[in-house]
Amino acid sequence: MKSLISGRQGHAAALWALAYGLLGSAWALGMPGFPWGASDPDPDGALSVLAGTTPRFGWWIAAFSLLTALTAVALARGGGGRAPLFLAWPIAALLVLVVPDSRLMMGVAYTPLLLVAPLFGWSLGGASFADAWPWPVLNQLVCVLGGLLLAAAAVAYGRGRNRPSWFTPDRGRRAVYVAVVVPLVYCATRWAWALGIPLGVSPEFLAEGERGLWLAGAYLATFGALGGVLTLGLTQRWGEVFPRWIPGLRGRRVPSSLAVVPAGFVSIIVTVAGLTYVRWSVAGRFALAEWGAWLPECLWPIWGAALATATVSYHLRRKHDAQPRTRTNSVEHGHLDNSRDHNVTD
Repeated sequence: MKSLISGRQGHAAALWALAYGLLGSAWALGMPGFPWGASDPDPDGALSVLAGTTPRFGWWIAAFSLLTALTAVALARGGGGRAPLFLAWPIAALLVLVVPDSRLMMGVAYTPLLLVAPLFGWSLGGASFADAWPWPVLNQLVCVLGGLLLAAAAVAYGRGRNRPSWFTPDRGRRAVYVAVVVPLVYCATRWAWALGIPLGVSPEFLAEGERGLWLAGAYLATFGALGGVLTLGLTQRWGEVFPRWIPGLRGRRVPSSLAVVPAGFVSIIVTVAGLTYVRWSVAGRFALAEWGAWLPECLWPIWGAALATATVSYHLRRKHDAQPRTRTNSVEHGHLDNSRDHNVTD
């Protein structure tokens, strides 16, 4: 069964890589749509690490995709060797954490606002879904999908090696606390700015921005704070069983994927956005006196790592709880029912 699952995920990752490699070749041959360089609406070329590339970079994309496809096929075939994993994880990390930039998080964060704006007659400065999700940002989603497919194949390939998991319930609980606290630093600055308090910035900096800009920042801060509250569900009872106040669902088990999928995706996009700010701060783009405008974002990789740890720990705990309680499992986990054993002996 393990090899079958690994095979499906490996083949899916290989198909993705071949398709993206063909796309890269087409860009190199002159097909429009190259998502970086001059065609990217990045105002000063500072967001993406690939901002300086040209369509000829498509040949490198094709070569990288071929390597990805070969790695995915090796994972699909199984065999137990560790060599495919040494390639799979760095490739997946590049696709998930390096190729995307902070616009991926901005698109996700502003999508709910764009959905409800027409109901209240908000113009949002004329912003639309096309502004939040231009092709270069959608392409980032495509790259993240490929990385996740390869990572899933690598996880399935390495499953069953009988190694103790690093993602324990205790680590998961500590990670939840970190994932709740870290975004509050960002929230405090943006809420303060919306109230006219120059926390972490000069009064001149605050005066330069329009009030609508600070209100948008407060919206993002509230979005992050609510996400922190939902993160608590990864260790609370209501994260496993729907509360009584939810009609039609009260008392039912919460599907693990309902928490794991969004939390896992959020851990990716906040880490990517935080790495963008870390890269900018290393490049000297920020003034130390205006720390409120960039330092909270530089903490986001910690937020993302903590959220990912909490999510994986939650998934493993729910998966273990769902397993049937056999006698062998009881012995392994120190819960042998002595009375039942005695009855069997009699």
